[in-house]
Amino acid sequence: MNDVAATGRMIRCCWVLLRADVLIPREVDPILPTSVRAVAKTLRLFAGPASRDGRPGQRLAKAFEHLGPATIKLGQVLSTRADIFGRQFADDLGRLKDQLPPFPTEVAKAAIAATLEQPVESLFSEFSEPIAGASLAQAHSARLADGRKVAVKVLRPGVERRVAQDLEMLALAARLTERFVEPARRLQPSAAIATVARSMTLELDLRLEAAGASELREVMAHDAFMQAPKIVWPGVGKRALTIEWAQGIALSDPAALDQPGIDRRGLADNLVRAFLAQALDHGVFHADLHEGNLFVSAPAVVTAVDFGIIGRLDAVARRHLAEILWGFLQRDYVRVAKAHFDAGYVPAHHSLPAFAQALRAVGEPAIGRASAEVSMGRLLGLLFEITAIFDMRLRPELVLLQKTMVTVEGVARRIDPTHNLWASAEPVVKRWITRELSPVTRARELAEDGARIIKALARQLDPPPVAPIVIERSPVRLLWFAIGAAVAGIAFLAMAYLRH
Repeated sequence: MNDVAATGRMIRCCWVLLRADVLIPREVDPILPTSVRAVAKTLRLFAGPASRDGRPGQRLAKAFEHLGPATIKLGQVLSTRADIFGRQFADDLGRLKDQLPPFPTEVAKAAIAATLEQPVESLFSEFSEPIAGASLAQAHSARLADGRKVAVKVLRPGVERRVAQDLEMLALAARLTERFVEPARRLQPSAAIATVARSMTLELDLRLEAAGASELREVMAHDAFMQAPKIVWPGVGKRALTIEWAQGIALSDPAALDQPGIDRRGLADNLVRAFLAQALDHGVFHADLHEGNLFVSAPAVVTAVDFGIIGRLDAVARRHLAEILWGFLQRDYVRVAKAHFDAGYVPAHHSLPAFAQALRAVGEPAIGRASAEVSMGRLLGLLFEITAIFDMRLRPELVLLQKTMVTVEGVARRIDPTHNLWASAEPVVKRWITRELSPVTRARELAEDGARIIKALARQLDPPPVAPIVIERSPVRLLWFAIGAAVAGIAFLAMAYLRH
């Protein structure tokens, strides 16, 4: 039954896009092959009045807004890539970041009172009309009884049902794609949608977002690249979140980069370094860094809000990411290729030197050059071709990382078109490589491995607590115990020597 309903929503989605003339918009006719142009003209017979209103980006933004939260999220990502889709198209989609239609303030107050189990007036001395509207929630400015200015985020009425319906539709679309579009199977659409579904489900409980904001605020405090406002815990419930007022102006506001004393290059550097430091050093990162969620102030202060989507990387994934980035920075394409093979991103039957050669074709045109000199469209096209040649599959566990990297690079380009992504990334990646791959760290890891061996052997040698049993201390077990002790001893001595 769910598939029937999802099919209906999918048909409706296609119909809305068709009526708005955004599937193959008339504006691209001059560059289309003759056969495709004929198909486009046929589809355009079904276009409605909305197809005559505004530019393609404006029409697509209205269609996405009409279709719901999942498509709005897609539009937010597309709006960060002016280098691929064009500045005007990206600007037209920009309204999806924080300028969606609001719902009544009285409805918001009722939701806050219900989720906090207390009247709004008992917590806030002032409470404004909506100041921003996003796909899942809207924001109000308010003032606490102690005078502090805060922002209050409230979920939209019925948003849980809309999100569930969108995710059912996307899951069905992914299954159909896997079944009928063979080249797309290596991208694992169903696994990717499942990852998106988990993150969007977590977004619908603002208590979890508050916890994520608190965690990332602590993480950001280790560096000066980015900061986050403090959570006001008495104002947090499942459907409402209160956070101290963010410093600066939202990047989605054109006036943000015109503030006196703004250092565009410094802002772009801080954004990129903040993301990499979070992902590499701590294994947790803000995974929704579009302009609507970033506030800036002079000279290069970046403040993040809206922590609904948080990405996480385990230690192994962090090491592979650092090795790949460092290899590109050093133009050591064999190292990059080896990291891909070690991580299992490339099937083992392929040639490592051949893959390194392909990576050189990607890296050499881009590394060391300003963003404005690199065609991201061509680069992505080349990457897609290479991944197909080497049977590389999408890694579902890396979907949020990849999506955030694309968004961060796009925002950095918009802040500073001359920005050099690789030069910006180098200090953070170098710091990680120097620390994590140093002899001291290797010695510590060896010592920890030795300690684990000793504990495992001790568990085997110790008698069970339930009954007195004669322990058979076989020569083999004693030998393994001795080896473990020796490994641990050597590691501790090496670590002590290296430190002094």
